Amino acid sequence: MKAIMWSKPNCPQCDQVKIFMAQRGIMIEERKIGDGWTKEQLLESVPEARSVPQVFLDGAFVGGMNELQRKLR
Repeated sequence: MKAIMWSKPNCPQCDQVKIFMAQRGIMIEERKIGDGWTKEQLLESVPEARSVPQVFLDGAFVGGMNELQRKLR
């Protein structure tokens, strides 16, 4: 399973998602806003995004930490 995670610097929720996925052996491509990626690019991928993290698993949009936990349980 592969994941794309939109994040931003100093985001505790983003760190939690990274740990959660690492514990499950999920490879993560992190797209960090302000570090090569823009908020506009995030909104192109997830128009309704109001916060980060925003996660995709195997190309399908999942959402944030709560949605990710529900999906993987």
